[in-house]
Amino acid sequence: MSLAGIAEAAGVALPEGADPDAVVTGVASLESAGPDDLAYMDNARYGDALEATRARVCLVSKRFAARVPEGTLALVTRDPYRVYATLLGRLYPDALRPGSLFAAAGISPGAHVHPEARLEDGVRVDPGAVVGPGAEIGSGTVIGPGAVVGPGVCIGRDSAIGAGATLTNALVGNRVIIHPGARIGQDGFGFAMGAGGHLKVPQIGRAIIQDDVEIGANTTIDRGASRDTVIGEGTKIDNLVQIAHNVVIGRHCVIVSGVGISGSTTLEDYVVLGGQVGVVGHLRIGMGSQIAGSSNVNRDVPPGSRWGGTPAKPVRAWFRELTTLARLAERGADKGGEPEA
Repeated sequence: MSLAGIAEAAGVALPEGADPDAVVTGVASLESAGPDDLAYMDNARYGDALEATRARVCLVSKRFAARVPEGTLALVTRDPYRVYATLLGRLYPDALRPGSLFAAAGISPGAHVHPEARLEDGVRVDPGAVVGPGAEIGSGTVIGPGAVVGPGVCIGRDSAIGAGATLTNALVGNRVIIHPGARIGQDGFGFAMGAGGHLKVPQIGRAIIQDDVEIGANTTIDRGASRDTVIGEGTKIDNLVQIAHNVVIGRHCVIVSGVGISGSTTLEDYVVLGGQVGVVGHLRIGMGSQIAGSSNVNRDVPPGSRWGGTPAKPVRAWFRELTTLARLAERGADKGGEPEA
């Protein structure tokens, strides 16, 4: 990209004296960037790396602009990381979703598409993939190698299903990214327990994945038992997440790796769950709430809350508990030395 194109995409003016026709050919970290690279910086921890960078262009906030070295063009923007992501997508469009954006559409000779499946023009089905009877797939969608699209599954347009992923009992929207190994729409864990054995409860709902959702590798999303499991528009789910039956997740939520959400829980819009959060069943986490990593949520969370700990509670209360425990431990050590094992 030319410097003029970068400045236009960033929504800023080029500094006086900059050559608008100069070209950036790649991106790199501050430490490894060379004279043809673009870098960004928005964290004070990397101040020394910024001062030593050799990048041609660096996206920075106003706070750090004075630390950009001579020879590096500083483009000052309010949100360097977001602008960097936009530029990265333009420089490397093939990395925006699994499967090359530029490979030809069509059904590989090594794929199996049932004659009763319906595929729009422009669908690509890679070797080893299976598309079942009654499945529907929209134009521009890529079905990766070894992926399975089960009977009756519907997938919208411009979506990407990664290698080895499986979809059953699912309705998937447009521009959805499902990474390799994900499992969507299998039975939830439902049993009527009793002394004579555990009776399986038939799961009859679907998994609904709305537009612009991204689902990480080896994540599992169970179909609903008596109602649909729903993942709302724009939600981003990391790798190795378990979402149980009947869960409803709102729009633009962020769920980090290792999270487990038990059945029939509802997350309202814009909720963030940190890594390894556990949520028990039949709860509601209010709109815009944030739960700190490794926390365990066992009661409803009001909208706009920031909670953490086990059991999770408002962060101020959690920090007070941690501080109190640390002081008590210090007093005990002062009186009697190290506690016995």
